[in-house]
Amino acid sequence: KGTPYVYQGEELGMTNCPWESLDEINDIESVNNLRQNIEKGLVKAEDALKIMCCQSRDNARTPMQWNAGKNAGFTTGTPWLPVTGNYPIINAEREVNDPDSVYNYYKKLIALRHTHDIIVYGKFIPLLEDDECVYAYARELDGKRLTVMLNWTDHTVNCTLAEETGGEELISNYPTHQAGRLQPYEARVLLA
Repeated sequence: KGTPYVYQGEELGMTNCPWESLDEINDIESVNNLRQNIEKGLVKAEDALKIMCCQSRDNARTPMQWNAGKNAGFTTGTPWLPVTGNYPIINAEREVNDPDSVYNYYKKLIALRHTHDIIVYGKFIPLLEDDECVYAYARELDGKRLTVMLNWTDHTVNCTLAEETGGEELISNYPTHQAGRLQPYEARVLLA
């Protein structure tokens, strides 16, 4: 439920810029807030860059990575912020032509939302609420059940939901699956 949105570059898998200095960050609100917190003794100056790399809005405001050209094809001038260094690999031109790209995965997700009313209107049922590694839930509508399983970790974890619920797999980010397990960062959606 709610209004899903995609923020600039998420559909490509664009990453945050790994800032090397506070001088690279232009977000006045973040910079001023950090300075005030240092002056008040709430933040140590040596921790400032690490904090800004996690909290500054500039992390997600680097130029859109359109192609592998100069400034990622964003401008022929000087961009407000530097382009994130991985733009030769992560850019729209490359992703559109790769059927296994993040961009094309987003297209599949959007198509599913438009095709299956259960995703939008189904009753939300949390599953495995005490599991620290797997986020899972179901949606139910008109006698159908959609089950979503997401492994939040970088290691394989036990999860038998797929075997318990069965159904048609609508989408996954792995070409093959291990029975009773979810692989690192695996996401599966089943409809029964």
